[in-house]
Formats: sequence, structure tokens, C-alpha cells
Amino acid sequence: MDNTDFLVFESNPSRSDSVMAALQFLGFHPRRIDDQPVAGTGRGIYVGEVTDACLLDRQLDQLGGDSQAVVLVADDAPLASRLLSPGAAFAGRVVAIRFPLRYEQFAEAVRQACKPLQGLRRTEQRFVGESRAMARVNSLIRQVAPFDSSVLVLGESGTGKEMVARTIHDCSSRKDKPFIAINCGAIPAELLESELFGHEKGAFTGAISARKGRFELAEGGTLFLDEIGDMSLPMQVKLLRVLQERVFERVGGNKTQRCDVRIIAATHRNLEQAIVDGKFREDLFYRLSVFPLELPALRERLEDLPVLIEEFNQRLESRGVGSVKFSTGALQTLRGYGWPGNVRELCNLVERLAILYPHAEVRAGELPERYRGNVAVEEPSGHRLLEVMDTPVVEAARAVNDAALLPEGGIDLKDYLADIEVGLIRQALDATGGVVAHAAKLLRMQRTTLVEKLRKYGLQNGLAA
Repeated sequence: MDNTDFLVFESNPSRSDSVMAALQFLGFHPRRIDDQPVAGTGRGIYVGEVTDACLLDRQLDQLGGDSQAVVLVADDAPLASRLLSPGAAFAGRVVAIRFPLRYEQFAEAVRQACKPLQGLRRTEQRFVGESRAMARVNSLIRQVAPFDSSVLVLGESGTGKEMVARTIHDCSSRKDKPFIAINCGAIPAELLESELFGHEKGAFTGAISARKGRFELAEGGTLFLDEIGDMSLPMQVKLLRVLQERVFERVGGNKTQRCDVRIIAATHRNLEQAIVDGKFREDLFYRLSVFPLELPALRERLEDLPVLIEEFNQRLESRGVGSVKFSTGALQTLRGYGWPGNVRELCNLVERLAILYPHAEVRAGELPERYRGNVAVEEPSGHRLLEVMDTPVVEAARAVNDAALLPEGGIDLKDYLADIEVGLIRQALDATGGVVAHAAKLLRMQRTTLVEKLRKYGLQNGLAA
């Protein structure tokens, strides 16, 4: 799933690199754009040194009045005076920034500019699911959100642990304060202390200026410590002190600073086993797990597949990618898959198939091979169906019966028969080079009847009469 927060337009490579790095440090997911349309993104946009301001104006206009775009305009860019002028028509918030970037000023500009996006993010990152397991998760989130208790989110990779943290933050009294996320497993142990607590100028080689850490950036808000199980033991000791005493010092400094930050940690590891193995401190575990919240794996809530797919289709539509439908047989096949990547993997699959089969229906045989696995596909293959078409009626009925096995959970017969009909029509069209008249003859039906069916199933594009 594309979780881009900012689209970065900047023709100057040096400026572009500095903006990308600054946004990433602030916890965003920027993406560099080179003369690509941005219509319908509804995302944050950075406008830097633009060589073709008119083209950019047209792109911004396409966002529409309901979009909540964020535009950070360099104060020396040609577009700055136009967007910042009184009465400028633009659906979003515009904030001027200055180069070379200064961390404090840039962070404040981003914070001010992103205020209109808070409601949008909460809508996009909502939990979806009608299963009992997800109902329990949502209930626990509502219960713990109003308090400042530390939360430990447990679950496999791809189950949505960061989304839980953001939801808790958005439902708490700290929602108007920063939400800062850091992946403890992605930062080298020797740099993690500086990332969390900041450093003073000259604290180590390369520390050319003082810098705030994530605890200072999250002041008054929420700090999300992802993959806490990968944190080194020495760093665990320092984190424990902050949790106990609510004070810390920057690297290379001796000034003690107090902090008011809610801690939400997450891991896919078994921390209790890590304690036994001597890789995680028991006292830190109990500090973090005041309120443990475990997310179910996707294979444990397969009844949520249809609503999750619908949610991902809506997100894809909002990005202009399109959507995709799954036949009854395809859904039945997906229920037999193990989903090691959980919801993130499902999201990626839906996007992939939406690109391959835009606005079409995917059958079980059209799923990627890994998702079909060894599960018996109840939809007869196109080749098998063509063979059936040339056999006597009784033999054809027997052949279809042999090819289709009734799943234990049953099927929707109407949808199933429609899937068979679509398969026959597609194979007939393939066999006749897409000529509708010839395909109708092969299917023993009137051409007008086939045309109606093509229109019904959305198969009419690019066909010859």
C-alpha cells in the first residue's frame, strides 16, 4: 500500500535531497515527483523551485475544492508570491519555508501546514473488519485511548500495529499534539540514542549543530516505538530511566530535561521468550506492557476479506488507480491462503490486480500462483470449458460436475454460474480473435444476446463486431 504523505517537487537536487531527508526524519513518507500529474492525490505537496509554474498551477487546480493539499512554498520560488497573495484560490494551506533549511523552522512549518490533513488521515487509516476479533480490538482501543497508560501492541508483521498507535493517539486528549514514530530496528544501535534524545553540538563526529530527538519532538503528544524488541540492552536501560523518571539528557549534554510523552510500543517478537533468552529486560517489559493489545493475524479473521478488499478498492479509486472485483471462487481460494504478510500483503495484492485487471472481475485461475497454491479451484479453467462446449449436453453436464467441487462452506450458485458464463465467453472471444459475431456462433446464441452479456460483465472494450 502506498502511504505517501508528501509529494516533493524540486528541480534543484540539493534542495530536493534536504527536503526528503527532513520529511523522513519528521516521520513522513515523502515521494519525489518528476513532472508527474498529481490530480486526485489529496496528499501533502511540497512546491520548491519550479521551472514551469503554469503546469504546476494546472495540476493543483485538478485537486478540486474538496482536497486538503498542503503546499510548502520556498520563499524564493516563482509561485510563492502568487499562492501566498491575499485571495489566492487554492484548496489547502500554504506555508512559506526558507533555504537553507533550519530544522526548527522547517518542523514548525510542517506542523502548521499539516493541520488540515489531520481529519483526512484519521479517515484513511481507519480499522476495517466485522469479525469478533476486530470488534474486540476496536473496543480495547476506545477503552485505553483516553488514558496516558503505556500500550504495547503485539502482532505479526503487516497486521497494522502503527495504525493502532495512530488511532489511539487520534482518540486521545493528545490528538492536537505531535505523533512521532520511530522504528527501533531500522536505526543502528550507536545512533538510536541520538535519534531518541537528541544531541548537542560537537557531541560526536558530524554533530555540527544541536538537534532535538524524538522525545522532544513528541512533547505533549505520543511517541510510537516500533520494533521495540530489536532495541539493544544498553539502550533499553536508558529508555527505562525515561519511562520511570520522565527525564533525559541529550547526547553530549548535561542538562536534564523533563518530558510529557505518551509511549506506545510495538513488536512482532515474543518478548517473554526474549526475556528468558536474556535479550530483553524484564523491568522494561512491565513498564511498556501496562496495557497489552494483541492484533489478530489475517488468517484468524478471514471473514473480513470482503470488507478489507472493498476498503482497499476505495483507497485505490481515490488515488486514480482503479478497482478490482473478486469472483466467489477467487475469494474462496484466498481464504485457503496462509497470508504470512497479513493485511499489508492483501493490500498489495489488491493493488497489483487492480493494475492488471482494472474494473474487471478476477477469477480464481487468474490469481497469482502463490495464492492458488494446492487449493482445488472450483472454477473450471477456460480450456476445460471450451472442451465442454463441443460435447453432448449430458456429457458436458458430467464434465462440469467433475470439474467443480462444492466447498464445505457452500457457494452462491448465481455468482458461480455467472463465473462459468464469463469464462466461456472469454474463451470464445479468445478463440475467435475477439470477433463478437463468431464468438456468438461458437456459443450457440444470437449476436445481440452476446452483446448484452458483454455489456453486463464489462467485457465489451476493444472487441470487434
